[in-house]
Amino acid sequence: MAAMANSTVVSDQQRSGPGQAVPSRGPYIAVITNRSTNLGIRGFMLFSIGVFLALVLNLLQIQRNVTLFPPDVISSIFSSAWWVPPCCGTASAIIGLLYPCIDSRLGEPHKFKREWSSVMRCVAVFVGINHASAKVDFANNVQLSLTLAALSIGLWWTFDRSRSGFGLGVVISLLATLSTQLLVYNGVFQYTSPDFLYIRSWLPCIFFAGVITMGNIGRQLALYECRLMSEKTHQD
Repeated sequence: MAAMANSTVVSDQQRSGPGQAVPSRGPYIAVITNRSTNLGIRGFMLFSIGVFLALVLNLLQIQRNVTLFPPDVISSIFSSAWWVPPCCGTASAIIGLLYPCIDSRLGEPHKFKREWSSVMRCVAVFVGINHASAKVDFANNVQLSLTLAALSIGLWWTFDRSRSGFGLGVVISLLATLSTQLLVYNGVFQYTSPDFLYIRSWLPCIFFAGVITMGNIGRQLALYECRLMSEKTHQD
């Protein structure tokens, strides 16, 4: 064993040349490709993205007087309730980690438009849908809701097209809508012109688009992990 180790060192030194340091890639690759470590990194990245999007989009809704918070909870420089970004970040992390897990369980790896440029376009469309819900004036709420529903389904068709993605998007958006109903009912915040019980009828469409967007980001991050694992296996 000692002879084999010495021969390996000599071989590496010969390939590196005299006076050149041998690159130490083993520990770095081992840490990055560790599943638990990578899961934590992906979760943190998804949480950060969710917090950032929540700050931007919630600020847009408040500026247009779509949502109203009691004055005593508006305590940050971003003019938003402090608990909104962490809640959105946590939900984003769960959704982003759940999508590739469901794909693996179903044995249906998602291969449609698997590149970062497509993910960034998906995020841009999602922000645009939120912008339309706050700033574009429609004749009535029904027209607005139908338009946002069409845009949300179009986002899924353009950037996802998976049955698991659509199913998870519908289920999670319904659960998120129910949670929002409970928050409004208990007076945590309110909508200026509710037309669907205590909320706006287009809210499920926004949730659906957000779920699809975070699912795509989570899948892309998981794909990067798979590539690193493949590289490590190849090097071993």
